[in-house]
Amino acid sequence: MILQALYDYYQRKQNDTEDALPPFGFAWKEIPFIVEIDPEGRLVQIEDTRSGEGRKKQARPFLVPQGVKKTSGIASNLLWDNAEYVQAIPRKVKKGQKKPDPVRVLQQHEAFIERIRSLPEPAASDPGIVAVLAFLENFSCRELMRLSVWKELRGNPNLSFRLAGESELICQRPAVKNTIERLAEKVADSKDKGICLITGEERGISRLHPSIKGVWGAQSSGANIVSVNNKISGKNNAGPTPAFSSYRKQQGFNSPIGERPVFAYTTALNHLLRKGSSQRLQVGDSSTVFWAEKRADMETSVVDIFGEPKKDDPDRQTRKVTALFKSIHHGRYVGGDADTRFFILGLAPNAARISVRFWQVTTVGELAGHIVRHFEDIRIVHGGRQPEYLPLFRLLASTAVQGKADNIPPNLAGDTLSAILEGRSYPLTLVAAAVQRCRAEREITYPRAALIKGCLNRATRYSNPDQKEELTVSLDPDNTNPGYRLGRLFAVLEKIQEEANPGINATIRDRYYGSASSTPVAVFPTLIKLSKHHLSKLENRGREVNFERLLGEIIDGIGDFPPHLSLEDQGRFAIGYYHQRQDFFKKHEPETAQGENQ
Repeated sequence: MILQALYDYYQRKQNDTEDALPPFGFAWKEIPFIVEIDPEGRLVQIEDTRSGEGRKKQARPFLVPQGVKKTSGIASNLLWDNAEYVQAIPRKVKKGQKKPDPVRVLQQHEAFIERIRSLPEPAASDPGIVAVLAFLENFSCRELMRLSVWKELRGNPNLSFRLAGESELICQRPAVKNTIERLAEKVADSKDKGICLITGEERGISRLHPSIKGVWGAQSSGANIVSVNNKISGKNNAGPTPAFSSYRKQQGFNSPIGERPVFAYTTALNHLLRKGSSQRLQVGDSSTVFWAEKRADMETSVVDIFGEPKKDDPDRQTRKVTALFKSIHHGRYVGGDADTRFFILGLAPNAARISVRFWQVTTVGELAGHIVRHFEDIRIVHGGRQPEYLPLFRLLASTAVQGKADNIPPNLAGDTLSAILEGRSYPLTLVAAAVQRCRAEREITYPRAALIKGCLNRATRYSNPDQKEELTVSLDPDNTNPGYRLGRLFAVLEKIQEEANPGINATIRDRYYGSASSTPVAVFPTLIKLSKHHLSKLENRGREVNFERLLGEIIDGIGDFPPHLSLEDQGRFAIGYYHQRQDFFKKHEPETAQGENQ
């Protein structure tokens, strides 16, 4: 199903005039330097296609013949490759590293030339190919040493060729391009035949699938989402057949997919995972991509909604979420585009392979509803300078030690995103992580409070749909849950201490929060006795009376202090504390004269 959806996406993008995917046998590749030559093969210049400054320089992508899968052996690409293959320039190595073997570098260069020589007609007689061969056979590497780009070439960047006065690379000249496409078709048809699992047709089966790049944490050279690398052991394939060689089939023939469909699904996935992709979201160790069966705004909007706001446009996420809420309320996602199928694929690194963290097939309308539900669930009162809609990264980072992304539990990010997009309960580990951070750091931040509220309300909704959600956006004086009331009580006791001792550095929260939220009976009797001392120090008698009345209202709803609180009630304790603290800073409406007289 995953490969079929990616294959269909490739077919759809083939007809996209703005961002078309490469045809069979080609790929988009960043080429930092273009060797420009005249028809006689003489060097005109070496053009630097990079833009930006310093280490952030970005090379321009070009459509070139699909690269070979590099191994420890010598394998050259056609009409483009790194400087060792193209110009026999040994790469510069750092101190202590092994220097490249000069003999091997020359062999790589010969392989590059031989690959071009092997092109059949009409490409072989094309002026561009003739010029390239003349350049490679006569040009000396020493001439490059006088050029300003020599030091850059020692870094072993990718190179390709272009005739002077033309805008396209030589590999894009009509005769050359048609020949390369024909050769790719011929190679595909020459492979052992089988029934393709994607198309259901008899095709030449691909033995090794191209690598997938762009998955965070995977090998930089790429990894595979489909692969069986081992071969049958034993002389002449004798002896017992290994389990991975079902019916004595080797490598890609264990999961038969045609050469063209393999090219299609890998090209589509690499396109979605490419650097700067607007359809890719990194959450923890999960690289997640989004696409629809036809063009839809949600393909890119979902990344803006859950991603961290960009520095040059910090309000972009807020605008996207606000627009989504308006669309839902105005009935836009009812019929029409709402029925468009939508695909979500979460990938994680797994050594030389890529593991599927989650896979979801939904509709645009259903997904929009789930996203809106998520933001409604985590909505909670907050300061005026805090963002209205919290990005997913900030929510997850609030559960990690020191707020660092590297400390987010590996599975937590993917499980949370999957729960949001599927509209189901958040993982239990999420509320546990948020409560643990509150106790460890003795601080209930806006993101942690939002997470705890959302987790508890969703758990209540799915366990008992008829029960009203207990945790509101702001302070709820009618909530009688012991954990919530104790959290409010703790916030009031802390506020009394702060007003009785202006400028105090450490409050009861710094010393007692952990025990107060887990074993209330061991702490609260002492804290209440301490509060009487603090109340007596208040100079404003009216303030003292108000605090005593508020304490009485909260304590009357508690009864006996419980010996311990469950994880869920510890979460309610945090919300009660957070709500009460926020209420202290809220601007209350002044009482009317009539109310004061009464």
